[in-house]
Amino acid sequence: MLNAWINSENETNNQNHKKEKTVMTVRDLEPKVLWNHFADLNAVPRPSKKEERVIQFMLDFGNKLGLETKKDAIGNVVIKKPASPGMENRKTVILQSHLDMVHQKNADTNFDFDTQGIEMVVNGDWLEAVGTTLGADNGIGVATIMSVLSSDDIKHPPIEAMFTIDEETGMTGAKELDPSNFSGSILLNLDTEDDDELSIGCAGGIDTNTSYDYELVDILPESEVVELTIRGLIGGHSGMDIDKDRGNANKFMNRVLYHLLSTVPYQLISIDGGSLRNAIPRESTARVAVNTDHMERFDHEFKRIGATIQQEYASLEKDLVISLQSVNVQATRAMSPNDLLKILNTIYSVHNGVFRMSPDIPGLVETSSSLARVIVQDGKFTTQSLQRSSVESGKGDVANTVRAAFESMGCAVVQSGDYPGWQPNPDSEILKIMDALYREKFNEEPQIKACHAGLECGILSKHLPNVDMISFGPNIRAPHSPDEKCQISSVQKFWSYFLAALDRTPVQD
Repeated sequence: MLNAWINSENETNNQNHKKEKTVMTVRDLEPKVLWNHFADLNAVPRPSKKEERVIQFMLDFGNKLGLETKKDAIGNVVIKKPASPGMENRKTVILQSHLDMVHQKNADTNFDFDTQGIEMVVNGDWLEAVGTTLGADNGIGVATIMSVLSSDDIKHPPIEAMFTIDEETGMTGAKELDPSNFSGSILLNLDTEDDDELSIGCAGGIDTNTSYDYELVDILPESEVVELTIRGLIGGHSGMDIDKDRGNANKFMNRVLYHLLSTVPYQLISIDGGSLRNAIPRESTARVAVNTDHMERFDHEFKRIGATIQQEYASLEKDLVISLQSVNVQATRAMSPNDLLKILNTIYSVHNGVFRMSPDIPGLVETSSSLARVIVQDGKFTTQSLQRSSVESGKGDVANTVRAAFESMGCAVVQSGDYPGWQPNPDSEILKIMDALYREKFNEEPQIKACHAGLECGILSKHLPNVDMISFGPNIRAPHSPDEKCQISSVQKFWSYFLAALDRTPVQD
């Protein structure tokens, strides 16, 4: 399945020569130390909130090296390494990445995230996974730190390695961090996705979860159960990619069902849309019961609204599939007509996408909301959405907008997981060092940005208020989706820049 081949010639016994194709694996890539640590890490299942195995993996790693290694009360791992010879007078640097990864796969991929390691393939200049997320977010950062900890020839200041847990589904590790474990004055967060960017600020976020008990009624006689499917959307990170106008499967499915309800009677049995709270939903499936006499009209209207959506998104969502098929299920109950209308109206009215652009930083999304999950099943309607903003008041405003829409139809609304943003500091000492170093090494200006994702620096800065922080990393595309990939040459660029940064750490005051 690999696309990257190295051609070699081997002489056969009869003196004929033929070319054979040799597969290049992740362990063959340069720098080998980093990629081999990444391969070791990706062999360990590490979903958010199930990090026990990767925590033990990191504890074993640090202890085997003979380094001071500990786990704090919440599960974060801390490994400390003294400075290399000649660097003892430099400021202590905290190197930080998160251990967990988003576990998402294509619907047709047979994979058990709880027991299997990620299957990786080299495709030209990119490392990819087979039908699943790759884990480069934030595995490349973890592997980078492991490479420094395990080295005996890398120049570095005193190191405090901080490996946090549960970043992807609540930033629990950062929130519950024990700051007494750290004395460093500089923190390098290795969790961004463009190798020409230096990140100095980020958005905060809050989860809005809703629930509603709907009335069940009998499915009418002479009905046929059909399944509506939306799949093939690009998806992506609901912060970093929210301004790219990508389709949201939950909103698409609601649009289809809303149109059908206005033209053909049906009964809604179930909806299962989206997967993760922080991913733009790529797929949604709904089951409805339709009177057999209305099936021809239903099919016609379904194709009509499906074609309309596909035409609107033809240049962007090239792999979008909107399909309909009969299913052989013995369903007897469906949602009442009154509740169906309330739910469809509410989902239609809920804001999704960019809420406000920053008036101060060109191109920065200031505030947004993403409708990540919609479930209708056995009398219970639930949703999950995530609101983000770099301005605390803006975060509250958009969260109230979403809350009000759901409360108007009678939903119970719970808002939780509130985490702060990271206020940019343009006078940061480490920013000035990293900026100058980037110009020197690559003969171009870096992009100094705040981002619309929730970086742990926002929370860590509350625990470590006197620590100077910056975030950077290699090119990673489509994180949080099965299309995630990491650019090999960019990792090499990032690695050289990272090593140079360690070497240029300022002297202690």
